[in-house]
Amino acid sequence: MANTPDYSFYDDVNQFVDKAAMHTEHPAGLIEQIKTCNSIYKFNFPIKLEDGTYKVLEAYRVQHSQHKMPTKGGIRYAETVNEDEVKALSALMTYKCALVNVPFGGAKGGIKMNARSYSPQMLERITRRYTSELIKKNFIGPAQDVPAPDYGTGAREMAWIADTYAAFAPNQVNASGCVTGKPLSQSGVQGRTEATGTGVMLGLREAVNVKEDMDELGLTTGLEGKKVIVQGFGNVGYWSAKTLQDEGALIVGIAEFEGGVYNEKGLDVEDLFRHRRDTKSILNYKDAKNVENSNELLEWECDILVPAALENQITEENAPRIKAKIIGEGANGPVTPEAENILIQKGVLVIPDMYLNAGGVTVSYFEWLKNLSRVSFGKIDKRYDELNNLRIVQAIEKASNTTLSEDVRKNLVKGASERDLVLSGLAETMISAYHEVRNTMKRKNLKSMRTAAFIVAIDRIAISYLDLGIFP
Repeated sequence: MANTPDYSFYDDVNQFVDKAAMHTEHPAGLIEQIKTCNSIYKFNFPIKLEDGTYKVLEAYRVQHSQHKMPTKGGIRYAETVNEDEVKALSALMTYKCALVNVPFGGAKGGIKMNARSYSPQMLERITRRYTSELIKKNFIGPAQDVPAPDYGTGAREMAWIADTYAAFAPNQVNASGCVTGKPLSQSGVQGRTEATGTGVMLGLREAVNVKEDMDELGLTTGLEGKKVIVQGFGNVGYWSAKTLQDEGALIVGIAEFEGGVYNEKGLDVEDLFRHRRDTKSILNYKDAKNVENSNELLEWECDILVPAALENQITEENAPRIKAKIIGEGANGPVTPEAENILIQKGVLVIPDMYLNAGGVTVSYFEWLKNLSRVSFGKIDKRYDELNNLRIVQAIEKASNTTLSEDVRKNLVKGASERDLVLSGLAETMISAYHEVRNTMKRKNLKSMRTAAFIVAIDRIAISYLDLGIFP
């Protein structure tokens, strides 16, 4: 659903904050400071198109909060980019980072354009020009503001940003830490590509393992056999669907902008991905039913619905027709406040975006740390751990007078790789944050998990300001 002229995503976010703030004892002035966007940079720059004509692009970078530095947030290329959206997304980043205890302030950026309309060469020129504009105003840097991929961007664009920044800062040893989500060859980190989608799976897995909550929903515990519909088959949607399927869930529906596909017996996510790569569409997939209007698929029967595309997808208009018992927000702001009220009254468990899609920023934090330390995770201690593990295995074999099989021995001896450590850190973050939010929800006797998540985030941000002495 497209944003209406009087709709404000940023106002939605502030409504959530105000609702949560009622359950805290922080002064009104402090809450107002927490809500306010500190720095808004809107600018325009010209580009010369391949046919020799010129076009002026509208661009943004918003730093919502500097209570922690640097600020952190993605860059999106989309025709829907506007000041209200970027402010809202930067604010969500502030609360998201606070919730999962990642020491960044929130930021966001974007260029108003359709990336599909430009060749890779033009996209590179646009990205480098955008980066140079950010450098001019000190809106990028490993200690100031660290962008990341978002809708319409990826590792390729992040590599261009890093290279442009390094050219402007040739003597800065930590220059690669100016942006995250880079390719591995450009100081990226293993596990970053799948981080957000894997985080969605980890959060949902933790939710369905709580028997008390599943009993209330009339569901069994565990992901095994749960019917899931995913909206969006980009990076977040694909990895959410794939990792959920790997954990035993049944992916019965996938929705994209061109339409949707459905099979009640389950879709093969990797095979569907190959089908879309080859045909440029998810439609006409083998043994699957085409759904012409992909938005309708949100309303079909399933246990878990994962909106992982854009904001404002579930509204007060279609919320009454939602049949899922759990909604896991893979995208930013896919459920409006009015829709959430309807869903909660229906007994639906809504797991909020500020928690569920925090996997990306969590692993971005690990990449940033790697860039500052300039050493890969596991590089120093992996072989040492393997040697110690080998000695333990040999001692066990000697004491028991047995010889373990080669596969068992290999698994026991194996040291942790960078990817192992990154995904372990991600799992710890998602599991800890889920139970902190749930405990707050129960302690405050709340129906909304989003409100509980905002309470946790607000409390952490407030402590930062109070410890600075700004609000005695």
